[in-house]
Amino acid sequence: MPRPHPSELEADALIEAVIDREGRYVNHPADRGGPTCWGITQAVARAEGYGGAMRDLPREAAAAIYRRLYWQRPGFDRVARRAPAIAAELFDTGVNMGSGTATGFLQRALNALNRAARDYPDIAVDREIGPRTLAALDAFLRVRGAGGETVLLRAIEALQGERYIALAERRPSQEAFLYGWLANRIGQGHA
Repeated sequence: MPRPHPSELEADALIEAVIDREGRYVNHPADRGGPTCWGITQAVARAEGYGGAMRDLPREAAAAIYRRLYWQRPGFDRVARRAPAIAAELFDTGVNMGSGTATGFLQRALNALNRAARDYPDIAVDREIGPRTLAALDAFLRVRGAGGETVLLRAIEALQGERYIALAERRPSQEAFLYGWLANRIGQGHA
């Protein structure tokens, strides 16, 4: 039996950590996602074929959904082979804000950090991990060396924090979650 790639072992740990952080069943009246269990919304569970009561969603089913929808589908597994801390943060951000939003943060940060396209060309902020995004990430890491991943991570987290604050400003009902988002989501992918 082939041994799993280290990024897949890391994915297991990330998935378990997010499930632990999200907890069991929650149905907060201000949560626009509605009822959730292990952080999986009812809409996502239904789309993935789960028809039971949300409070009974098996942890293993949640883990499989996270792996499929929030790790493999957006391509964070491919990012993990290059920059594990970035992939971890993208995964956690994607769980909370959507994978496209997380990928958009990466693309925006890569564009802002390419020194006016001297290090590598700007890429489209299309919210998808594709060959151009991976090439830009590879070039960034090559040019910036060992500290590059940390700086890129900070840029992604800054974009994430700004989005949380803007969301609370636009929708006061979301202020109920702002403290927890800032305390428990920024930097959690790589903590």
